Amino acid sequence: MSKFLSEEWAAEVTAALGQHPGFKNAIGSAELGIQFIVSDGPDGDAEYYLKSAGGASIMAVGALENADVTVRQSYDTASAISKGELNTQTAFMTGKVKVSGNLAKLMMHQSAIQQWNAATADLEVEY
Repeated sequence: MSKFLSEEWAAEVTAALGQHPGFKNAIGSAELGIQFIVSDGPDGDAEYYLKSAGGASIMAVGALENADVTVRQSYDTASAISKGELNTQTAFMTGKVKVSGNLAKLMMHQSAIQQWNAATADLEVEY
């Protein structure tokens, strides 16, 4: 069991995405970089990112240079989305998630974001 937002968690998410046919088909060979900034966590603020290019996707802790999109959210929101208790679209529509950058590019890959949730649903995570 990995701790949410840890490097071990990021590695497990990367593996899950790489093994999930739905995510792999949805993202294809798209180039997409999403920076996530999480505030008010138990260990303070945290940053992680998803980078997809050439059919491979990685999740890593830290900052991504030249991210296409930046997503800002509280720890409570991020963990609720990760647990499947809160839909990403609902979080956005209710202002719990703030998105900046190339929103059109993000919307083009909305099916991949939905498949991401399916790919990681069975991970055992400590919150």
